[in-house]
This record gives sequence, C-alpha cells and structure tokens, in this order.
Amino acid sequence: MKNEENIIVGISIGDLNGIGGEIVLKTLEDPRMLEFFTPVIFASVKTISFFNKHFDLKLNFNGINSFNQVIPGKLNVYNVWNDRCNIEFGKEDPEIGQYAIKSLQAATAALKDGSIDVLVTAPINKHNIQSEEFNFPGHTDYLAKELEGTSLMFMVSDDLRVGLLTDHVPVKDVSEHITKKLIKDKLEIIYTSLEKDFKIRKPKVAVLGINPHSGDNGVIGKEDDEILRPTLDEIRKKGKLVYGPYAADSFFGSKNYKNFDAIVAAYHDQGLIPFKTLAFGKGVNFTAGLSKIRTSPDHGTAYEIAGKGEADESSFKEAVFTAIQIYKNRKEFEELTENMLKTRQKKI
Repeated sequence: MKNEENIIVGISIGDLNGIGGEIVLKTLEDPRMLEFFTPVIFASVKTISFFNKHFDLKLNFNGINSFNQVIPGKLNVYNVWNDRCNIEFGKEDPEIGQYAIKSLQAATAALKDGSIDVLVTAPINKHNIQSEEFNFPGHTDYLAKELEGTSLMFMVSDDLRVGLLTDHVPVKDVSEHITKKLIKDKLEIIYTSLEKDFKIRKPKVAVLGINPHSGDNGVIGKEDDEILRPTLDEIRKKGKLVYGPYAADSFFGSKNYKNFDAIVAAYHDQGLIPFKTLAFGKGVNFTAGLSKIRTSPDHGTAYEIAGKGEADESSFKEAVFTAIQIYKNRKEFEELTENMLKTRQKKI
C-alpha cells in the first residue's frame, strides 16, 4: 500500500551483464537508506537473489506481483519476469538487452500511473536494447515519448549543472539541429527546472558557442552569429539572465562555470567531457522537462569490471537522493504556487 509519508523510488535494473545489479544492491545494503524512501526494483526475485549471492550481500527483500503488496521501509522487488536469466557478466547480449527494456517499460508504466513517485535507472547498453518494438537511442528519448514532454539531458552535481541543446546526435549533424526554436525551448526547460526543481530564484545561465571560439566573427562558422547570438538577445530582452555564447575551450579551465547556476552546451561531448572530468562518480543524469522525475548515474554498464565486485555505487546513490530532493522541491513549488494563486483570487 502506498504510504504518503514515504517516497517510493522505482529502480529499473539496466543491463544485467553490466554493473547495474551490483550498484543498486550496494546502494541499498545500508539499512539506513530505507529510512529515507521505499525502493521498488523492477526485475525478478530470482535475478535479485542471484546478485545478492554473487556479491556476497546479506539483503532481505520482499517479492511482489502488485503494488498493493509494497511494504514501506522495506526493499521490494517487483516481478517483471519469472524465468531465470542467463547472466554472463561483461558480455553484450541482445537477449539480456530485452530484460533491460522489460524492466524499463514496467517501471515507466508505474511512474505514469503514480504507483512509484520517482524513477532511477541503472545503466543500459544502447546497442543491445534495439529492436522493432524499441527503437530509441536511450532512456531520455524513450521517456520523452512515454511522458509526453520535451526532454533535456541535465547533468547535475553539487556545484555544476550542464544542459545540452542536442544530446545523442552525430557531430556532423549538430549544427543543422540547432535552430532558434530549439534554443528557446531548451533554455525555457532549464530555467523552469532551476526554479522548480532546484529552488533557484532568478537563475544565471551561461551558453557555450557552437563553433570553436564561438565562430570567431564568422571565420570558423556562421551559426553562432546567425542563430545563437540573436536568439540569446531575444531571450535576454524578456528578462532572463542568459549569458554568452562563450568559447567552450577555456570556459571550464578558467573556472568561469562557478559564476553560473547552469551551463548549456551545444552538443553531447562539449558538455559531458568537462562535466565528467569535474564531477565523475558524484554526478547525476537528470531528465528535465518531463512531468515525472527520472535520474540515473553518470556512467555506463562498465562491462570491463562487471561481476568483480569493484563497481563504485556513489553516483547511483547520488541519483537516488537527487530524485528524492527534486520530488520534494517540486511539491514545495506547487504548494507555494497554489497558495499564491489562492491569495490573488481572494484579492480579486
């Protein structure tokens, strides 16, 4: 039975041949974690028992087949499948990829209907999940379709937040994807998220240039002058504190990023290389712009260490607590907004 006082955190198990099972169970091994939330892992009792034994953990869990069987303050495992999976750590396997998708689909359905409050996803392999039924580059695109929103990959840590104009797009196609509408839409999502999800009033956002040296006045590409600068000018005229475009090569090394509440990068590696260099292991991938909350660790399946007991669960733990904090911040924001609206209506 859902307990209103206890946030229910749904966890999709990810690629079973990767480090997902290990980091999930290591995170939940500390019994104090269950004082903050109630976890529901989407997998099967057989699969979680295998991980528990393999990594010599002593976890107790409650197997469930429906959400009215959830026990608050206990580790719950929702049976998405009943068959025994052939887990071979470190191997890319399309069959195992399908279990990752089953877990994600079941967890997303539970998120949509309110059976869980937030979703934390363990890493998947973007190649072995592909099929005729599932044709998405990753979690972000799938969740955007299911939750009917405009998603934005927002990498966050304590003092650094990096959003992307384009995410899983080949480098050769980046410039044609970046339009005035895209820039306005993504910056709107970031602004709303900073205010609502991170409780930042009047956020300051820096935008990195598309080309080296932001185009050098058209010498190294015209996109910055013809698309990015005029769009940022329009946004600034509406009162938003948006700065740039800044040359990306020196922006992080000069520590200029510390002057802003968020940084917007033009494409995946422009933003994620510095983010992961500065925050790896404690960074979180948050999907902003959706009606529901989803986070994940800032790393992949790590096949090379899978099954060896060497995986560090720090980023997954951060992902759990970030999801919980954002959930609380949103609730508080909604209550404040509702109270302000009621006050205005009384005055009228």
